[in-house]
Order: sequence, then structure tokens, then C-alpha cells
Amino acid sequence: MTRPNSTNPYSYTNPNMPKLTNEQLLAEVEDILRTMPPRATIRHEIPENYAWLGRAAALVSEWNTAKAIAFDGLVSTVHATRAIDAGQAVNGIMTMLHQVRHSLRLNTVGPLSVAVSQGAVFDYFDELRKVIEGAKLDLLFVDPFLDAEFASRYLPNITSGVFVRLLGRDRMSTLLPAVHLLRQQTGLTIEVRSSTALHDRFVFIDKSMCFQSGASFKDGAKKSPTTLTQISDAFPAMQSTYESLWVAGTPQV
Repeated sequence: MTRPNSTNPYSYTNPNMPKLTNEQLLAEVEDILRTMPPRATIRHEIPENYAWLGRAAALVSEWNTAKAIAFDGLVSTVHATRAIDAGQAVNGIMTMLHQVRHSLRLNTVGPLSVAVSQGAVFDYFDELRKVIEGAKLDLLFVDPFLDAEFASRYLPNITSGVFVRLLGRDRMSTLLPAVHLLRQQTGLTIEVRSSTALHDRFVFIDKSMCFQSGASFKDGAKKSPTTLTQISDAFPAMQSTYESLWVAGTPQV
């Protein structure tokens, strides 16, 4: 027995099964996009491809049953005899998965979690750019490997008037000259400190939000898949920890 979801007249669910939240669906579609088989081999009739296509179809069905009918048709066409039909089906699958992703992100109020596939360096840059452009007062980057490449890539995107704090460790010899020149050119207020107690990578926005990066900011998604995850429940503890490390850090000239 099924019943329509009260918020989506096209979505029918089993009343005995718990409904996934938008946040859970978003995390799932991010991971599905990250783990997509190579386009050149997605038509191959192997267990890994069947598993991925089945998982994607289940997600779309959970998101919107009406859309799932069209998605199932695309999945069936992936193995069509004519390559042009199969190619168009793959295009349709990717388009719909991105539609799911963006629809959920527009309607998700919980913590943001973004999965970025290996090599998608622009996607990582663009997601982080959106985060740091939201800073209005204070921005604290924590990463053992902050360097000149990081400075040139991200700091020009910071809004004028924001106090920028960089807590690094290993590459001060390249970071500091870049910061010095950026101060001269942009007028940004940037303070740099070092700490030997750093292991993870975080960015704190206006002392009210925090995001953790699975990779160093300068290398995001270059060498392996990674994530950018908003810290919610543990935010007060994380802010206290890294503000303390900032206070105890060694100022750099």
C-alpha cells in the first residue's frame, strides 16, 4: 500500500519505510555523481555498472516518482544497440542527476556537504569560492599546507573589509611573500600565524559557520576525490579549539 507524500504529490512512499530527508538525499546524489563509472565504459554490461545505475534509479524514485519513470527509460536505453541512442541516454541520466542535486540544494536548510570527484578541480574551487564569498567580517583558514598557490587562487575572492586569518604550518616561505604582495595590491587585512598542532583543513566564516575540506585547499580534488562538509552540531567545539590554536600560534612577519 502506498500513499502520496504530503509535500510532493508525485512522490509515493511505503508508509512502513522512513522517508529520507533532503539532506540525506543530497548526500546520496553527491556520492552517486562522484562515483559515476567512466563514460567510455558505462555501457559495459558488468556488475559495477548495473549497481551504479540501480542506485541512481533508486535515488530518483525516492526524490520524485514521476521523474523516475523517465529515468528508468533512460537507464534501459543505455544498453541500446545504436551508440547514438545510448549516448543520448547517458546525457539524459547525467542531466537528471544534476537536476536532482540542484533541486535538493535549493530546498536544503541543513548542513551542506559536497562531494567532488577526482580531477574536478574547478568544481572544488567553485564550491569553496561560494563559501568564502559569504564572509562579511572574519575569515579563518586552517591548513598545514597553505602556500602561494592557495593565496593566489582564493584570497582575491574575499570581500573587501573582511579580516583574513591564515593558520598554517609547513610552507610559510612561499605563503608569506604572496600575502605581502596581495596586501599591497588589494588592501586586504591579512594576518598569518603558524602552528605545529595542525592536521585537518577548515575554513571558519564570520565565527558562525565552519566547513571542513577532505583535501588541502590548494589541492582540492586534484589527486583524489574529496568533500567539503559544513560542521554543524560540533561547531562550538571546533571553533573553540581552533580559536585557541590561533591565539597560541606564532605570528609571521
